[in-house]
Amino acid sequence: MVDTIKHQGIVENIIGSQVFVRIVQTTGCTACSAKGYCSSSESKEKVIEVTTSSATLFKSGDRVTIIGETSMGMMAVLWAFVIPFMLLIISLFILMSVTSGNELFSSSLSLAFLIPYYLFLWMNKEKMKKIFSFTIKPIK
Repeated sequence: MVDTIKHQGIVENIIGSQVFVRIVQTTGCTACSAKGYCSSSESKEKVIEVTTSSATLFKSGDRVTIIGETSMGMMAVLWAFVIPFMLLIISLFILMSVTSGNELFSSSLSLAFLIPYYLFLWMNKEKMKKIFSFTIKPIK
């Protein structure tokens, strides 16, 4: 298994030590010969912010490769899906037992518990940027 994630992209903008790279994110089935007939093959453009000390070496329009670790993807899934799901399920069961089975109230309140969680993530986005950081290399 490969320990890195690589995407080719084009430098869109440079601000200080931040390089903004536009990549095309595609599904795994883009190489399939039946992709024209299938609704699951899709692609979308994303702009990735890469902080690097060598930002002055790049200019808008340069073709680059951004590289990240596979463990970042697993960590992102944990923070974005696994932890909120567990928070939702655990709080739902606890609230169902406390409220004597009032499903509407319990489910509404357990959904409301996600608000502080996502607020916590938003307030710590600078720390998250350091955890989920990419490196950038020019394509020669």
